Amino acid sequence: MPAIRNSGALALGGIVLAAVLTVIGHAGVSDLDPVSLTVSDYAVSDSGEIIHIAMLLLAAASAVLIPTLGRLSPPDGPRSVTATRRAVGPKAGRAFGTATSDGGRGRAAEWLLAVWAGGLLVSGLVPTNPPGTEMDTAAYVHRYASVVAFLALPIAGWLLAARLPAGTRAGRWLRALTVTSLLLAVVMAWSAYPGDRAYYGLIERALILAEVALLTVVAAYSSSWSISWRPASVTEPERLG
Repeated sequence: MPAIRNSGALALGGIVLAAVLTVIGHAGVSDLDPVSLTVSDYAVSDSGEIIHIAMLLLAAASAVLIPTLGRLSPPDGPRSVTATRRAVGPKAGRAFGTATSDGGRGRAAEWLLAVWAGGLLVSGLVPTNPPGTEMDTAAYVHRYASVVAFLALPIAGWLLAARLPAGTRAGRWLRALTVTSLLLAVVMAWSAYPGDRAYYGLIERALILAEVALLTVVAAYSSSWSISWRPASVTEPERLG
């Protein structure tokens, strides 16, 4: 448990620092329009290097959380798979199915968070093209790495919400931010194509804000006292009533 809380606190610090650096990077640019231009456009400006650093820092903060996801569970969460295998009674089969599906969601969330972190890493290392210039290979790599990252995180958030105690504030926030992120992604796709990039930069910043908020909820929950470690096995069989 202490290791999980420490990882959550470390991730929170990284998220906050990345946000501060992003604001500083925007403040140093006065000739670009944040309503129409993306954060990546700011990152290739004269003072945009700090935004690349912020992206890499956010990727690192996300990576810190990956090992903790499989250990997040309600204090009275599902019994371990080993315990369920040993259980007797008419509900044992159903309980085993619940435990295994819960573990599957946890592993999927880990992979999706890794995809988000990897997408941020690539986006931070491979810059896009300056505004008004033709896109090159690096710019396409940057674009699609960002798209994959933006789609992976909300799905991971939804899977994690399903593993938290029913009715908890963290679960409600994760679901709300997931829906918000996916809706903003749809609006951003509309703006990019039939919408002639109307308010494209503003929509992207709203999407980034929603997804960073989602990541912050995960980190905050990880650093709280409401986390329990689910052991790999138990020595005494339990009867499921």
